[in-house]
Amino acid sequence: MMVRAHVWVSGFVQGVFFRYEARTEATRLRVNGWVKNLRDGRVEAVFEGEKEDVEKMIEFCKRGPPGAEVSGVDIKWEEWKSEYKDFRVVYY
Repeated sequence: MMVRAHVWVSGFVQGVFFRYEARTEATRLRVNGWVKNLRDGRVEAVFEGEKEDVEKMIEFCKRGPPGAEVSGVDIKWEEWKSEYKDFRVVYY
C-alpha cells in the first residue's frame, strides 16, 4: 500500500546532518519526497512510498542521526499523490 506522511521533527535536529542522513535513508528505502530545515529549529519532511518503508523513515526521524536529540515527531498522514520521483533536500 502506498502512503504519504508529512512529518515535523523537533529537538536538537539542525547542524547534525539530519537532512543528509534522511536523504541517504530515503534513497536506500526508495522513499520519495523532501526534507528541509525550518527557521524555528525543526526539520520538516514529506515521505511517499510503500507503507512499511515510510514507517521506517518515521522511525529514523524519531531517533535521528548521531548527535541529534529528537524531542518530538508530529505526523500528518495524507493521501498518496505520487508527486515526487526522488528524495531531495530543500533549502529555504
